[in-house]
Amino acid sequence: MTRITLEPAFILHRYDWSESSLIVEVLTRHHGRVALVAKGAKRPASNFRPVLLPMQPLRITYSGDAEVKALKSAEWVGGYAMPSGNALLTGFYLNELMMRLLLRDDPQELVYDLYAQTVSVVAQNNGLMTAALRSFELLLLQNMGWLPDLSAVTQTQQGLQGNAAYNLNTDAGLRLAADIDSASLRGQQWLTLASALAARDFSQLLTHLTNEPQTTQVLKNQLRALLNYHCGQPLKTPQMMTVLQQL
Repeated sequence: MTRITLEPAFILHRYDWSESSLIVEVLTRHHGRVALVAKGAKRPASNFRPVLLPMQPLRITYSGDAEVKALKSAEWVGGYAMPSGNALLTGFYLNELMMRLLLRDDPQELVYDLYAQTVSVVAQNNGLMTAALRSFELLLLQNMGWLPDLSAVTQTQQGLQGNAAYNLNTDAGLRLAADIDSASLRGQQWLTLASALAARDFSQLLTHLTNEPQTTQVLKNQLRALLNYHCGQPLKTPQMMTVLQQL
């Protein structure tokens, strides 16, 4: 029986399995998304009870060769407090993306590292959360192979003109816009963003987008539409966040 020891992990989702146990979906660094049964986790005296929380860095040990494996131990690594308010909802959005886009038992070390860096920024809730989200979405799409080259028009592969307007379309990639408006960016802005993306470095991209609030705002709807397209249906967490903000 396969046994994995002290694997870095985050809890993505949990649901009841029996009166006293839980099924937890975890994102691990070396083994991808894994489903585990945490026996007795709902009991008041369980060691799992205070640890199996979302957006908290863990070290877990589990075993088994079936689709759902057995969680043996979990310990909190520490680093930051449990997010609350908008930061907590943002964390749920990140978790929904991981659940929708990642297959089970498919190692994605770069995605894990990207998720861990983003959650760390979100948990601090220090004004960088919006730029961190856009950085996460861009690098996630790039890593999955779904982000087109941002230095050229997708359909023609012609280079961008610095002052012309372009937008990112779900099925046509980067294309020329009728005019510059709130839903588009100038060619030079896309080229600068492409340069920042080239290194695939979260911290570098976060710094760039923090200094470019207009780029960050325009990217929100376009990246969300692209993610919805690849998820097959609209994400639920952004809809819930909109309803809560209206209330």
